[in-house]
Amino acid sequence: AIGFVAGAWLATREMKKRGFDTVKYQSVLTWGLIGSLLGARYLTMPAQLLEGVPLLQALNPISGNFSIMGGFAGGILAGWIRMRQVGLPIWPTLDMSAFGLALGTVVGRIGDLAIVEHLGKATTAWWGYGIRPGFDVAPQHDALECAAVEAGEMFCGVYHHVAAYDMIGAAFLLGLLYLLYDRIELRYGQLFFAWVTWYGFQRFLLDSMRYGSGDATVGALTWNQLVGLLAGIGGLAAIWRLGKNQRIVSEEADRALIGAST
Repeated sequence: AIGFVAGAWLATREMKKRGFDTVKYQSVLTWGLIGSLLGARYLTMPAQLLEGVPLLQALNPISGNFSIMGGFAGGILAGWIRMRQVGLPIWPTLDMSAFGLALGTVVGRIGDLAIVEHLGKATTAWWGYGIRPGFDVAPQHDALECAAVEAGEMFCGVYHHVAAYDMIGAAFLLGLLYLLYDRIELRYGQLFFAWVTWYGFQRFLLDSMRYGSGDATVGALTWNQLVGLLAGIGGLAAIWRLGKNQRIVSEEADRALIGAST
């Protein structure tokens, strides 16, 4: 929740700096919030059905897997619908929302660190997360807990903290978005799909450490890996396509879009 608020604040600030209607954008964010809650739950439903979960159980809104990728997808889809309803220009709104999506991930992952969620495979790396005897971690990782260890040992096990890696990657992504925004001649929509591409491939790589950790799977991939891979490839294709048919971002083009929307 705090991550959503932080991301909404940053995106709204960027919208205001460009001169776009931030009152309409607040309505878009409200729709995005509801869409993200629904998407987080139901994007994983196909993978559950493939694993043999009964349909009614897969449809349960408060049981089963939740996915940050689904949250993004549902929030963006609901926000896009609302943008069209209130007359906000789609591509610049999505571009400015990319900053909020990246910051929201950085802040939101604090929750995963707090409850020790999204651990990955065992590791001997010095930065791995060690579970001491008696530690209580997120329910998904109950099997990793222990009451005691052998003499000379400190931890029940040491694991990759994938949520921490995702936080760090999202922080780098936020910096990259601002670098592209300030230094590169972009066309409308390309900044948003730069976020889609980076984060999609990031999740594809990071979730390779989580296969077998309880996430929904499709064959040899976790569901988030599959979604991330498709998003990354689709993002690259969209960047190329937008480079062919969208205007270069400029103050003059912004004013034309604002005038058309009013």
